[in-house]
Amino acid sequence: MTGGDGLLRDAVAARERPLVEGLSRWVGIPSVSTDPERAGDVAASAAFLRDYALACGMTRAEVWETSGHPAVFAERLVDPRLPTVLVYGHHDVQPVDPEAEWDLAPFVPLERDGQLLGRGTADDKGHILMHLEAVRGILDARGQLPINLKLIAEGEEEDGSEHFEELVRAHRADLAADVAVVSDTGMLAEDLPALTVGLRGLAYWELGVQTAETDLHSGVYGGAVMNPLAVLSEMLAGLHDRHGRVTVRGFYDAVRELSAEERRQLGAVPFDEAGFLAPVGAAAGGEEGFSTMERRTIRPTLEICGIWGGYQGLGAKTVIPARAWAKLSSRLVPDQTAPQVTEAVGTHLRSVAPPGVRVDFRLIHDGPFVLTPTDHPAVRLAAEAVAAVWGREPVYIREGGSIPPVATLAGELGLPCVLFGVGLPEDRIHAPNERVVLAQLFRGMQAVAGMWDLYAAAGVEGLSPRPD
Repeated sequence: MTGGDGLLRDAVAARERPLVEGLSRWVGIPSVSTDPERAGDVAASAAFLRDYALACGMTRAEVWETSGHPAVFAERLVDPRLPTVLVYGHHDVQPVDPEAEWDLAPFVPLERDGQLLGRGTADDKGHILMHLEAVRGILDARGQLPINLKLIAEGEEEDGSEHFEELVRAHRADLAADVAVVSDTGMLAEDLPALTVGLRGLAYWELGVQTAETDLHSGVYGGAVMNPLAVLSEMLAGLHDRHGRVTVRGFYDAVRELSAEERRQLGAVPFDEAGFLAPVGAAAGGEEGFSTMERRTIRPTLEICGIWGGYQGLGAKTVIPARAWAKLSSRLVPDQTAPQVTEAVGTHLRSVAPPGVRVDFRLIHDGPFVLTPTDHPAVRLAAEAVAAVWGREPVYIREGGSIPPVATLAGELGLPCVLFGVGLPEDRIHAPNERVVLAQLFRGMQAVAGMWDLYAAAGVEGLSPRPD
C-alpha cells in the first residue's frame, strides 16, 4: 500500500473473508452466457452484482438490458474535479464441460489450500469483487473514496461481447471517465507481478472456392477438371514462404516496429519456451528472426483455422466436390487495421486462384489492437501501486489474444486502458477446476486501493499523457 496508510491497509485486509464468502455465493449462480437455457441465471447474476455493489458503498447501481444478456453499471461520484476511473469486468462465465473432470460440481465453490475452485472464480467474478471489496475497505477507513469510481460489468464477454459496443454508445455519458482499469487479465506468477499494456487485434474470414456447378463423378470427370480441394490447398500453402513470412503483398506495410525500449521491456519478461510448448505437445514454429515470445505477442499472424469440403461420411463416395472452404484468422498489431489487411488478403487470394475458379472471401468479425504506452501516467502509477504491494516492479507484457471490449473502451470512449489482473497461468480458466489463488485477490485489493490514492494525487491533468 502506498503512503504507509496502516489504517487503510488494515481496513482493506479486513475485507478478505467477506470477499471469499461473497464470491462463493456468486459462483453458485451458473451465469453461462452461451447457453440459452441459462439466460435466467445470467439475469440473476446481474441482479446479485447490482445489490452487492450497493452493499459495498456504490451510490448508484443498475442492471442495463441489452439485446442479449444484461450488463451492470455502478458508480460512486465524489467530486467532478477528481479523476474518474471506469473499471471493466464481466459477470458471465464459460460452459463447464466436461463436468465429470471437476473435483466438485462447478457451481459449488470449494475452498482448498488457499484457493477457491469454481466456475468464474478467476474469470471474472473474483476480479470484480476484488474491486468492490476494496471500495468497502476504503470507505470503512476513510468514509469516502479519493476518486470518482464507475464499474461496467457485461454479461456477454464469453459469448463474443456482441452487444457491448452498442451498450457503450447508448450510455456514453454515464461511462465517461479519465482512465479505464480492466481486470480480466493475469500475471506470470505469484511472485512476478505484471501489467498488460498491449493486445493484438483480430480479423476472421471465411474463404470459399468453387470450380463447378455441382459435385462430379470422379471416374467421369477425374483428371479432366480442377478439384477445389486441391486448388484451395495450394492457395493456402502459398500464404507463407519457407521462412514463415506471410507472402501477401502489403501485409506488413503498416506494422509498427518496436522501439529499443519496447524490445528491452519484452526481453525482460521471463519466458520458458519449453514450459510454454510442452503442456500442449507443440513444436515451435513461425516467422524466422523472432523469438517465440515475440511471435506470439508483437508480430502479426495469418493462420488457417479450418478447412473442409467433399465427402466426410463413413465409407466411400467417389466424387469431386464443387466447392471447398476454409476459415482464416489474422492477429493484428499496431498499426494494422482489419479493413487494410482484409483488402490485402482478399486481393492476394483472388490473384492466385486459377482462371475459372470462383472465389468468395468475406469478413466474419474483427477487432482493433489495443496499446497503452508504458510511459503513460496511468500505467506508471499503476505500476507503482503494484510494486508497493508485491515488493518488486511489475513487468510489462503484451498478450497475443484479443479482448474486444477493451478496444471498445479505447475507441468509443477514448480511454487509456490499464490492464491489471491477478490471475495466474495455472488458474485453469475455461477448463475444469477453474480456481483463483485467494492471496492474489487479497493483494489485488491492496493494489487498487493504492492505485486510487496515486490517481487522486496526480489529478485529472496528471493522468493525461504529456505532449511530446
